[in-house]
Amino acid sequence: MKSSLFFLLASSALPYAVFSAPFGYNQVNGVTQLIGSSFGVLGRDATFDYVVVGGGTAGLTVAERLAEDPAISVAVIEAGSFYEIDNGNYSQIPVDDAFYAGSSSSQIQPLIDWGIVTEPQSPLGGREIFYAQGKCLGGSSGRNYLDYTRGTNGSYQQWADAVGDQSFTFSNLLPYFKKSIHFTPPDTAKRSAGTAADTTVSYDPSAFSPSGGPLQLSYVNYFQPFSQYIERAFTALGLREIPGFNSGQLIGWSEFTVTRDPKAATRSSSESSFLQQAINTSTIQVYHQTMAKRILFSANKTAIGVTVNTANVPYTLSARKEVILAAGAFRSPQMLMVSGVGPEATLNSLNIPVVSNLQGVGQNMWDQPWFPLTYRTNVTTLQQLSNPAYLAQATEEYLTNQTGPLDSPAGNIVGWEKLPTSLRSQLDNSTLSDLAQFPADWPEVELLTVGASTIPVNDTGDYITISTGLLTITSRGNVTINSTDTNDNPIVSPNWLQTKTDQQLAIQAFKRLRQVAAATGIAEQEYSPGPAVQTDVQILEFIQNALSPLHHASVTCAMGQSSDPNAVIDSNFKVFGVQGLRVVDASAFALLPPGNPQSTVYMLAEKLADDIKHGK
Repeated sequence: MKSSLFFLLASSALPYAVFSAPFGYNQVNGVTQLIGSSFGVLGRDATFDYVVVGGGTAGLTVAERLAEDPAISVAVIEAGSFYEIDNGNYSQIPVDDAFYAGSSSSQIQPLIDWGIVTEPQSPLGGREIFYAQGKCLGGSSGRNYLDYTRGTNGSYQQWADAVGDQSFTFSNLLPYFKKSIHFTPPDTAKRSAGTAADTTVSYDPSAFSPSGGPLQLSYVNYFQPFSQYIERAFTALGLREIPGFNSGQLIGWSEFTVTRDPKAATRSSSESSFLQQAINTSTIQVYHQTMAKRILFSANKTAIGVTVNTANVPYTLSARKEVILAAGAFRSPQMLMVSGVGPEATLNSLNIPVVSNLQGVGQNMWDQPWFPLTYRTNVTTLQQLSNPAYLAQATEEYLTNQTGPLDSPAGNIVGWEKLPTSLRSQLDNSTLSDLAQFPADWPEVELLTVGASTIPVNDTGDYITISTGLLTITSRGNVTINSTDTNDNPIVSPNWLQTKTDQQLAIQAFKRLRQVAAATGIAEQEYSPGPAVQTDVQILEFIQNALSPLHHASVTCAMGQSSDPNAVIDSNFKVFGVQGLRVVDASAFALLPPGNPQSTVYMLAEKLADDIKHGK
């Protein structure tokens, strides 16, 4: 029987009733009560101070912060619904973090995902790749791999310089990073139970605030057995342990912090944190299972509302103050274009009246792809979750103590680095020149490890995956439309490995993965691609067939200065050429920092809410 990480995760699902009630419910003296006042009246025109398009990572965060003022009314439009209901435990248990997130279209879960498949990618031999994007309350914070890391000092300084606003340096952004996060230190007793491995974690308490929240951030209680060998390998190869990834530095190795509620050992998302808080403390109105169709503009180009559709019933949600677009890296540029904001040629081709001719809408897409190498090992891994007896024991551990294999994402330990000199010397001068454009503290590769195979295997043995994310990508993708209907997916082309620089970086990163594997002492046999792959030509061919998204698409509604032809919004998130419209999500990035983008998305939402409250 063939098994992979995705099969194993399917096997590990627990009964849905294990978990607490989802959004819209409250427990009062043991009685479940529906909170109906939190839902907008579907199908009826209504007016609010702010209309937020997209109930995802940024949308729910900014909506909750604005709704803290009882004098302010806020509506949130979300095409999806509650991932706890529509996807059950697959969206909640840490070990299931990668489920329905593969690159094959067979991984599409239509109740929680948009089902976007890329255009044929010529640098990858014409492959069409499923690109997971959350369509649910919580958005991709309800779909991601839970990892939370912040970018580097140098990356945010480059951002600040690009937009001409020094409020975007890391030191100035740190209060907004801290504001969202309620951090819980590692539970040393649970982590050390049943293992002789050193499970201590080095972290920087000053990266967090005691008053932060409501998003939960913690360390998992299960330290996978293979992780200790990864730590030794990284150290042997010259990487040093650093105190976590949330203080403006990444180069080195440490353990991921994850968006996880430490009490229940389940996913913490913008829905389970910010939205739950909002429904208990404000009059926020949520329009779920509702598709935003078009932003409406007055004669003086001021956004005045959004036309929406619920169950084929059209109606309008009007905005007294502003419309805030938070539909994600693909849907935000789509919404702008169908509303008349975008490249004039694209709009004219679809007979869309031009409100603001912005050439950068949907262009200059940054992303960070990854590829894996798979090894047989003699160490027990998550591969054993396909064994019913092992799964039963793991389930008992999880339900009883919130520990064991089910309380672990795919891997614990990650490393970040510039390529070492021995591999860097194999890059040509033009590639070295391209890489020199990135700050000194910006790692070129992320070294990711997984306690299972991420590809199908033919036996019941144990496997580990040693993989890399490419962080200094110079290829740029794009998002466009061929329809005026938002029910139709936008056209997405990431263009991974389009440049020689990216190809050379990928080849040397592949070689680095083999060095890591050899240094672990437990990678007994390379299952994929296998030892026959040796030359640079063979390595590149393998990478072209194995490359997948890390789902870090960004910069498609780029922040920048008015003189920048790619800029769509200014440093106050305001769309150029119109009034009363802002964008806040990964599309609004000026660049894609190294690290995991959800941290930056939450931070931007906090900053935007603060800007609005201060009249900016």
